[in-house]
Amino acid sequence: MSTQPSPAAEEPAAPAHSGDRTAALIYVGAGIVAGVVAAVLWRMIVRLPGYVVQPDGSAPVSERGLTEFFAGDAWYVVIGVVVGAGLGIATWRRFKGIGWPCAFLAAGLGLLAGVVCWQVGELFGGASFDERLATAKPGDTVLIALTLRSPSALAVWAFAAVTPILLGSALGPDDEAVPRQPRRRHRLARAESVEKVEVVDDLGVVRTDEVARADETAGNQ
Repeated sequence: MSTQPSPAAEEPAAPAHSGDRTAALIYVGAGIVAGVVAAVLWRMIVRLPGYVVQPDGSAPVSERGLTEFFAGDAWYVVIGVVVGAGLGIATWRRFKGIGWPCAFLAAGLGLLAGVVCWQVGELFGGASFDERLATAKPGDTVLIALTLRSPSALAVWAFAAVTPILLGSALGPDDEAVPRQPRRRHRLARAESVEKVEVVDDLGVVRTDEVARADETAGNQ
């Protein structure tokens, strides 16, 4: 009589890395959300300078306003360090088992969050600066657009995300390392094992294994 195969044997085994792929997609979504939240924070923190429209149509800006032109880039870098480090720590705790690809994943998440923060932050500014300046009346203050004037600041987001992984892999414990027994303890254990082994010769004399080996060596000589 033939036996039917069990249902467990018929089902194909799930891929080993399917869980990592699903988690990676979830982390990509988390990077996008982190970028949006960072953009909101960026818009709330940055104080944008503005041009004051004069009756003759000119729009000068004060010296203090000129110094605040790059305040948006400075705060963008600060936010990138915090958000990137958070993404790096989360990535290291979840994907440290996959090895070196974990660093590339963290760098990609940092860049993704930085780009999202940049683009969403510009959307919060509303209409373009030229349109707002053209429709402004004398006495109005037209704020500059919230934008990233130094695109190289994106590298800070990626570097901040990779830094926790580099530190964790360099300073953290090695999971593959086998713990070694202390030398003194190892010698004591070896001596105890030697004393417990006993040998009985042809005359009925009980001796330890260490003494028996010494006698055999003497007999061979």
